[in-house]
Amino acid sequence: MTVAAGALVEKAPAKVNLTLRVVGRRSDGYHEIESLVAFSAVADVLSLAPGPTLSLRVSGPTGPASGDLQDNLVLKAAHALAARIKGLKLGRFALSKRLPVAAGLGGGSSDAAAALRLLARANRIAGNDPHLVAAASATGADVPVCLDPRPRQMGGIGEILSDPLDLPRLPAVLVNPGVALATKDVFAALRPQPLSSSNPVPVSAITSVETLLAALAKSGNDLESAAVKLQPVIAGVLAELNRLPACRLARMSGSGATCFGLFESFLSAAAAARSLHRKHPSWWIRATTLGG
Repeated sequence: MTVAAGALVEKAPAKVNLTLRVVGRRSDGYHEIESLVAFSAVADVLSLAPGPTLSLRVSGPTGPASGDLQDNLVLKAAHALAARIKGLKLGRFALSKRLPVAAGLGGGSSDAAAALRLLARANRIAGNDPHLVAAASATGADVPVCLDPRPRQMGGIGEILSDPLDLPRLPAVLVNPGVALATKDVFAALRPQPLSSSNPVPVSAITSVETLLAALAKSGNDLESAAVKLQPVIAGVLAELNRLPACRLARMSGSGATCFGLFESFLSAAAAARSLHRKHPSWWIRATTLGG
């Protein structure tokens, strides 16, 4: 990615749902969730060259799959903030797209959040400015949690966020088998259920990797079975991860189809990624760490 002289740069890290519980469907049709979220070292990269007009250029290995430019959440976030702050300085965005699209990693939401952080820097807006938070919420349900990408519990439809959590860093492998899944389609495949009581992961008891893994093992991803029905290859990805000897836990992230495996060390995660790539060269596979 070539960055224009004087441009500001932000990473847009992948959002990984370590757990995801569907609390139920509200009367307005939206589903409420509970999720423990962490962020990956794997990221898109967004730059902004401040100026009077707004534009976006998309490049990178997954750029061609990112859809119509005018529907990009980077532009939607910029318009949302400009509608709330008169005279907002805009500029030319350049997005290097490296994360798979419609993959359960919140890539578009993280890109939008990075755009808001860049505009805040260019306009000297505080990170906790209410206009910034409101623009994030108006852009998409996952954008608020990505605005300050650190581990958190999230609830509601994504608007209820805990304070940042001090979770142990987790060596991981992210795997996407090259299929896209629309979040709305996965939720539509769920059997309707009324709202139930809250039961978040007890993060106060997490003091080490072992206690974190124990807490994660008691939870899951309620969207996994619906996603597997739509894309059965997800079950194959999870089976491949579970067969790796150093994998401690394998799970789907978000609405899929990306899955993650948690490993004993980054070296074992890197070795697992190489092994999987040899067997499935067409899959998107990355060794990384999850944290914030």
